Amino acid sequence: MIADNRRMRAHTDWPLILLVAGLSLFGVIAVCVATYTPDSTAESLLAHIIESDSAMRQCFFLLLAPVIVTVMMNLPYHLFKRYPVPIYILATGMVAFTWLSNRAEGVKAWTDLIWGLTIQPSEFIKLAMILVLARDLSREDRPLSTPREFWMLMLRIAIPAVIILASGETGSLIVIIFFCAVMMFFSNVNMRLIFTLIIIAVLLVIALYAGMIALDIDDYRLRRILAFFNPELSPLDDAYQMNQSKMTIGSGGFSGIGIFQDGAMSQLNYVPADWTDFIFATIGEAWGFIGCSIIILVYFAIVLRMLYLARYTTDKFGMLVIIGVMGMLLFHIFENIGMTLGLMPITGIPLPFLSYGGSNMTTNMGGIGLVLNVTRNRSLAGTYSAPQLNPTARLRYQRES
Repeated sequence: MIADNRRMRAHTDWPLILLVAGLSLFGVIAVCVATYTPDSTAESLLAHIIESDSAMRQCFFLLLAPVIVTVMMNLPYHLFKRYPVPIYILATGMVAFTWLSNRAEGVKAWTDLIWGLTIQPSEFIKLAMILVLARDLSREDRPLSTPREFWMLMLRIAIPAVIILASGETGSLIVIIFFCAVMMFFSNVNMRLIFTLIIIAVLLVIALYAGMIALDIDDYRLRRILAFFNPELSPLDDAYQMNQSKMTIGSGGFSGIGIFQDGAMSQLNYVPADWTDFIFATIGEAWGFIGCSIIILVYFAIVLRMLYLARYTTDKFGMLVIIGVMGMLLFHIFENIGMTLGLMPITGIPLPFLSYGGSNMTTNMGGIGLVLNVTRNRSLAGTYSAPQLNPTARLRYQRES
């Protein structure tokens, strides 16, 4: 009982902070290595970072990270519980505005800012979805038990999902579907309902791509799927990125070829976008199997740490927020590393804390801030959520507090 009480205390979780900070700092180095050019004259790591425009921007994003985490961690806990819908509406509106205002062909998920930077609102909708789902699923011990609850939740998911799909952002949509299913599982939703929803989602995706094939629609998302299942039969361009990524990772061997090596595949741009979505290929070449294994172990530690924090969070809303952030990061990790190894289709999903990009870094750090907010306000959670806890959990929390 004493051990459980200690684990449930409000605190700032430094193990999670240190894991994320270490990974993010390494991400700057990885981006710098990926953007190294043959005409570089830099002689030190700092000089290489200053020389790389992308690495300097990643440093800028990293300097913003503590601000984002601190703000999210210190906002009043009850505001997230009481007002997730306005956050959801704002994020959905940003996604819709980007889609309608973007005149580019293909993917319409980015809006231009300044300094050559862009913003990707579909990243921010993930946190908004986590908050609104956590509130809806924490209201009852057995949520979605009535048709009205079920269809209201489906509507909340469907509105941004349709806009994101129309924008060409299939990857973000898959991430949302995944962490929604994970949150439903941990919220005590009937398993039959979860399996039914998964089957329906799979059938809709199959129907979408089958329709594209039948109508002979030339879509890059369809070509990527076909290239994954039939890389030998697909056109070279469709399977090029996946094949080059596997070759680059394989060239690193057990311990890697080292960083800033002339003639390296990352230096010669053998893998397109090797500083963003395919940053893991750069890591595999430079640091080899050992480096890749360490990165995977750090990710594993982050996921386990979040599961541990969720396990000892008695407030159901807070527990589901942690689970939602964990599910979001977990799918990003699994899908990104899988696609660089040729084990998953290419979906354009970045690797958390390592891939270059401000929107994804902001979302991930905001998610970490939400998790830390929950752990810091455990003593207040009972005040705001006691009626929503099941009787056993509420009694245990009150007794141990």
